Amino acid sequence: MSALMILQLCIVLAALWLGSRYGSLALGAISGIGLAILVFGFGMKPGTPPTDVIYIIIAAVTCAGIMQASGGMDWLIQLAEKLLRKHPARITFLAPLCTFFLTVLVGTGHVVYTLMPIICDIAIKKGIRPERPCGIASIASQIGITCSPIAAAVVAFITISGANGYAITIPKVLMVTVPACLLGIFIASMASYKRGKDLDKDPEFQERIADPEQREFIYGSTATTLNQKIAPESKRAVYIFFGALLVIVFFAVFQELLPSYESIKAIKNAPEVQLLGSRVKISADQLANLGVSVDGITKIEFTPLKMNIVIQIVMIAAAALMIIFCKASPKKAVSGPVWQSGMVAVVAIYGIAWLADTYFANYLGEIQNMLAGMVEQYPWSIAFAFFLVSVLVNSQGAVVVAMLPLAYNLGIDGWILLGVLPSVYGYFFIPNYPSDIATVNFDRTGTTKIGKYLLNHSFMMPGLIHTLVACIVGYIIAHLYHSMGWI
Repeated sequence: MSALMILQLCIVLAALWLGSRYGSLALGAISGIGLAILVFGFGMKPGTPPTDVIYIIIAAVTCAGIMQASGGMDWLIQLAEKLLRKHPARITFLAPLCTFFLTVLVGTGHVVYTLMPIICDIAIKKGIRPERPCGIASIASQIGITCSPIAAAVVAFITISGANGYAITIPKVLMVTVPACLLGIFIASMASYKRGKDLDKDPEFQERIADPEQREFIYGSTATTLNQKIAPESKRAVYIFFGALLVIVFFAVFQELLPSYESIKAIKNAPEVQLLGSRVKISADQLANLGVSVDGITKIEFTPLKMNIVIQIVMIAAAALMIIFCKASPKKAVSGPVWQSGMVAVVAIYGIAWLADTYFANYLGEIQNMLAGMVEQYPWSIAFAFFLVSVLVNSQGAVVVAMLPLAYNLGIDGWILLGVLPSVYGYFFIPNYPSDIATVNFDRTGTTKIGKYLLNHSFMMPGLIHTLVACIVGYIIAHLYHSMGWI
């Protein structure tokens, strides 16, 4: 590893670290500074921005944002609250399942902010230490991203895998990630069930509620959505959204039903063609891009409609149906947290992935030589790289887009990468993610906390347990399916 390569890597890491310090749009924007230094300062060839993934995120977030504007998200939260209040003693197990499935359905973990105060309230009223359900519930809200058919991480995995010769569908990805992550959640919930002291035995908490004002603050208010009236249009929007998901999954399973289109492809190793009356020569690829067919140089193929296009069409059409038939306000959608957080993710993925692709593409040979031995002997060890990058970039989709091409170039099999896909969630390690910060603020008892030494926070234990269990189980499931010829 040359001194120049190390220097440029430090520039990449510095851009990611500085972006994470500022958060939000800064992740993508400051990555642009790193990209500019590499390209203009060192003359590196710029990589390729992940446009396909970005388009899908925009379509999915637009659809989810419109559903939220219609009130459909309120209905989902209300249904989750009814379940939790019906079984308050089991909240440490049920709360993470609710946040997990909300994320799976909507494709973003930012839908849980309304539910988290309710989880805290139920735990307090039942005398359960809120840290127990809140810690794992916040973790589970992000875990669901690798299990959602419309999440950026899943779509990026499918798109990049297909481009690298590993054809995988959404249902096959979910066949691995869903059971692996659910088992990880269950084990982490078990570890959280008796975590910390009960509220009636916690001297710090008892001292706090000895103050009448603090006692009123903790026990006096009730967070609930049960008194909220849900309009028929809101429920209709949810049905449309679920219908769109079913259509996407249907076409993912039965891709032979998708239309095919005639396209001109260049023949590999075809000679260049000299234009008549000119010294200019044109390659087979250039002819194909121009739509010109020449015998022996190009060939005509029928290409089926790709799933990334299917997802975009279905999501945008579903959003339009909700606007027309469910009284969903586009202006309200744009100002909502789901749409805004999704657009932030777009910018983050755009900048981070472009910066990472530029660096890795220019040093691919060197990186392959450095990691070849370890990856050949322990290909699953790529999970550590995924996890470490996630700690820096706070985006599972960005980790997949930035690191997956490198993993394929290192020769790692697609089924192995699918098995360790849960490792792209590592940004709980440093507790600066919005859902974790919000959870700390929602817990009126103060039991859910960051910790004096930063890393001793309420999300570390459930996060590490889940990631370890999910990766091990995911690897075993993927190996089993691969040996049976399913993936």
